[in-house]
Amino acid sequence: MDWGGQQVLRDRNTTLYLSGVVVSGFGTSAMLLAAGVWAKSLTGSDSLAALTRFCVWAPLLFGPLIGTVADRVRRRPLLILVRLGMAVALMPLLAVDSRDRIWILFAVLTVYGVSSVLLDAAEAAWVATTVPEALRGDFNGLRMTVSEGMKLVAPLLGAGLFVRFGGGAMALLDAVTFVVAAAAFTLIRVADPAPRPAAARRWSTEAAEGVRYLRGRPHLWRLVLAGAATMGVAGLNGAAVYAVVDAGLHRPPAFVGVLYAAQGTGSVLSGLFAGHLLRRMPERVFAAAGIVLFASGVALRVIPSVPVSLFAGAMIGAGLPCVLIAAMTAVQRETPGELLGRVAATANTLVFAPNALALAAGAGLVALVDHRILLLTAGAAGVITAVGCLPGSDARAHAAAPGPQEVGTDGENAEAAGA
Repeated sequence: MDWGGQQVLRDRNTTLYLSGVVVSGFGTSAMLLAAGVWAKSLTGSDSLAALTRFCVWAPLLFGPLIGTVADRVRRRPLLILVRLGMAVALMPLLAVDSRDRIWILFAVLTVYGVSSVLLDAAEAAWVATTVPEALRGDFNGLRMTVSEGMKLVAPLLGAGLFVRFGGGAMALLDAVTFVVAAAAFTLIRVADPAPRPAAARRWSTEAAEGVRYLRGRPHLWRLVLAGAATMGVAGLNGAAVYAVVDAGLHRPPAFVGVLYAAQGTGSVLSGLFAGHLLRRMPERVFAAAGIVLFASGVALRVIPSVPVSLFAGAMIGAGLPCVLIAAMTAVQRETPGELLGRVAATANTLVFAPNALALAAGAGLVALVDHRILLLTAGAAGVITAVGCLPGSDARAHAAAPGPQEVGTDGENAEAAGA
């Protein structure tokens, strides 16, 4: 099998980048878990503990505006300086030792969310200029693998470190991981030309260009909408997971961690083989197949069996990343460099915002509707999304949409064959 990951890992620049992702991913996963525990231990409030996640997610709603920054400056210095800035921004957390100072934690986590949106946008643009087009699927898959791999081990270690040393120590650890990741980027040697001077325009006007560009490319727009719908289904699935463990499997709440471990394992495997599969099929076929696998896993959770639930978790983990990898790879390929920061940030906002909204809606629905009905409905919605993602489902839109940069179904097949 022509596993492109070997070629990716043989490149010094991409190896350094992935090393930085591993280190910073560990610190981020551990810190976000510790933040919720920290808020709960200081305040005793479940709501305030949940608010820590919201603070990190909220800046995503401003993704198109934040992503504009990545198109106005050189990307490599930005990736270094933002990480060093976050190492400094974490230091006020050392003063959080009582309920009265919990606001500092929420403020820092909001800055954390802004930096995450900016880093994601700049990294997407960096990948497009650094990684060969034929290997971007492999690269994005490997990035998904290392990120999900960190989520398997970091929360457990983070919880243990928090219990042993406290939140201040977790903040210091996360700061060190930011510095190490920044050091890895300083060692990368790649052309990083300054962006072309743009006409003076309002930031809101530039930010809106991301949406306009996506809407003008039916292939990209369809993938992004499919990713958004899939993440919405994922939010409903996440809201029902505690009901699955309690009412379905009759296990303690801590068993949710076992299900997430199975899901993470599926995501790791999916990321390893994503590039190979993207060279064998059009992006939207790959995305649709992954959505069907994900939706089937969601529906299988209605069966009150631990082995089935673990298998379903692995299916969910393996299927969910497919549409995300396909969408980001297509965005990197088809977007001009001067627009890529804001287009990537816009795509991320459109894809991931429904997850947070669906989590909130699902939390209310679980109290009103049997979790099995919710899961079966979510699974059916996933299958419908997959059908809508398939090539040919928007043939009329492709036929009507002009422009030499648009890639329709034939372009996808050519891309897959040419890679």
